[in-house]
Amino acid sequence: MHLENRNPATPARARGDKVDDVGSINRCDDSAPIGWGQVCWLVDQGMPRDFVPAVAQLRVVGDAIAFYEETSDDVILWRPRSGTLSSMEGRAFALGEDAIGNAATYAFDTFLAVHAEPMDWLRDRGRGIVVLRWDLAFDMLRHAPRVAVEEAVLPLYRHHMLPPHVPELSVIERRQAA
Repeated sequence: MHLENRNPATPARARGDKVDDVGSINRCDDSAPIGWGQVCWLVDQGMPRDFVPAVAQLRVVGDAIAFYEETSDDVILWRPRSGTLSSMEGRAFALGEDAIGNAATYAFDTFLAVHAEPMDWLRDRGRGIVVLRWDLAFDMLRHAPRVAVEEAVLPLYRHHMLPPHVPELSVIERRQAA
């Protein structure tokens, strides 16, 4: 499979649109190990060469590169041609979501990076996350001590990092006895 660099200027997830449904791919039984051509394409797009051993474990399903997310026990599919992300089981919050609760992510005053694109995440050697489900952002990220957000997804971050529901407030006044 040949991968092209056809990223739309504003991919669906950066606009906040719902990401692709997995469609006819029901299982990863039809997967194959990532090929040398795909690895070379990733390096050509800016992924560091020293990160190649880490991506060698990836699988390809149809025209998508598959990432297994242990935290959510789900597979995330990235289709580089269209720039779309999808989740096979619908449980994954983000690509790289295990970094959220990992103390090493925040060691030495570092930040959890929130990337706009999987390619940006790969360029950063798989550090940080790429959010799939912005509707879960508040619950998943509210306890993170430090977050650095790419400018392309900053409006989404600001919009979704509000509590989904705040109760109506009423003040009880106490009357003083005369």
